[in-house]
Amino acid sequence: MAQEVSEYLGQNPRVASWVEALRSDGETDKHWRHRREFLLRNAGDLAPTGDADSANTDEAADAESGTRNRQLQQLVSFSMAWANHIFLGCRYPQKVMDKILSMAEGIKVTDAPIHTTRDELVAKKG
Repeated sequence: MAQEVSEYLGQNPRVASWVEALRSDGETDKHWRHRREFLLRNAGDLAPTGDADSANTDEAADAESGTRNRQLQQLVSFSMAWANHIFLGCRYPQKVMDKILSMAEGIKVTDAPIHTTRDELVAKKG
């Protein structure tokens, strides 16, 4: 899938630029590669399309911009929560876990670390 993402971004420079702007400082290449795929799979209408001339600047577009910004912030938050869960073993409320895992369906992470929870450690001792 990484090859497909790279090809897609090579053919869509506006999308490539848009998604690169969402990368966090200090994010490893491995984490970014998978989180970028998560973002692209779930961006929908948030990702730029067409050419730069297609931007609409009327009042309706301005009102829509606030909604799009909130949706983008939520998507970025979900992508970070998913990456934190996969690579760092973080857990979130069940509703959030269900959401991020469903959003990540189909993303193959083969080099993620395996984490053991405290409850699993206690169960092994007992």
